[in-house]
Amino acid sequence: MSISFLSPPNAARFVLSHATLPAVAVEGFATAANEGLVKADLVVNDGLIEAILPAGSAPVELARSDLKDGMVWPCFADIHTHLDKGHISARHANPDGTFTGALDAVRTDREAHWSAADVRARMEFSLRSAYAHGTSLIRTHLDSLAPQHRISFDVFDEVRDAWKDRIALQAVALFPMEAMADAAYFADLVAVVRQKRGLLGGVTRMSADLTWQLDTLFRAAAENGLDVDLHVDETDDPAAETLKAVAEAVLRNRFAGKVTAGHCCSLARQDDDTARRTVYLVAEAGVSVISLPMCNMYLQDRYPDRTPRWRGVTLFKELAVSGVQTAVASDNTRDPFYAYGDLDPVEVFREAVRILHLDHPLDTAARVVTTSAADIVGRRDMARIAVGAPADLVLFSARRWSEFLSRPQSDRVVLRRGKMIDRSLPDYRELDSVVGA
Repeated sequence: MSISFLSPPNAARFVLSHATLPAVAVEGFATAANEGLVKADLVVNDGLIEAILPAGSAPVELARSDLKDGMVWPCFADIHTHLDKGHISARHANPDGTFTGALDAVRTDREAHWSAADVRARMEFSLRSAYAHGTSLIRTHLDSLAPQHRISFDVFDEVRDAWKDRIALQAVALFPMEAMADAAYFADLVAVVRQKRGLLGGVTRMSADLTWQLDTLFRAAAENGLDVDLHVDETDDPAAETLKAVAEAVLRNRFAGKVTAGHCCSLARQDDDTARRTVYLVAEAGVSVISLPMCNMYLQDRYPDRTPRWRGVTLFKELAVSGVQTAVASDNTRDPFYAYGDLDPVEVFREAVRILHLDHPLDTAARVVTTSAADIVGRRDMARIAVGAPADLVLFSARRWSEFLSRPQSDRVVLRRGKMIDRSLPDYRELDSVVGA
């Protein structure tokens, strides 16, 4: 059992008193906020949030834990991950830390090892870690070149069902867009995604066929009732403008489903006028953007014997102020695209604040791993604190932003339906028989 800073009452009805909540993640509670933080008592009854009351005003007869101004967050939404790739670095590490090195290493590992048993073992390990950290909603991209699409989506379907009471899972088919030229493959992929209730994805690249690829993708998505989540412009090349092409394709095809674009790194390398026009189109098309600050800072602008010159992330603030829905996420975990990470949204949030300068002010920053993230993937019922919602909460001893962002919050408490879970993380040794010691 992990060491926690407190133990909530083991009662059907109890109070978390004198809690500090991120106001952006709280619904139906109007009170003065300081740096986006509000003070409240939370009444939990039979696994649900019964009431959100002014601090110190909950009925005195109820069992309680006094948080002494410690923070309470909703469970997290981590909406761009790669559960199928996780933890393969021990078998095939990235030889030089570059994007090309990652592509080659993953392809070699996938072709040699990605059986159903292998994918399931690594996926389960990752989910156990995410659950222990306090995550309740995950979207994963699944490498979907044939025959892997059938193997991984079958495994995902089984895992999603097994985890349905702990983590809500969504899956996106990830494939190079040029593979769509094989009509039989693409038709089979769409059929699998529809059957498994997934999303269509893909990696966009500048090419003469890009318009045809996007139109074909959106037409297939519309005909099959599928949303779309793409990997876009994960490069430092300012000539990469597929984000603009995606927005234009959404408008041209009058696509009514949800569209999400991950990465969008090259937008930050373009001149102001070019970037401004693209941001406007993205907002008009209703495309959401996910930034992956840890992975992109790891891969982007990496050249031998040269210090990186930029941070690798998209124009996050400019997109947000233009009305684009934005969030951040973990991305890869201990694989050739990112050698580190543990699917911990607290780590992602802390690093995003530093890398993207989400501070000064921090008032609404918590939204990027809670409400905004859940909204983007169509789960407005999750990752927020509201009366009647499940008491899926993460409790911290930190009382203010400086305390929260200065330590990893290893002593946090995770409640699921009002009950404290075991936060013990799986031992990496469990993977030795899968990926090697």
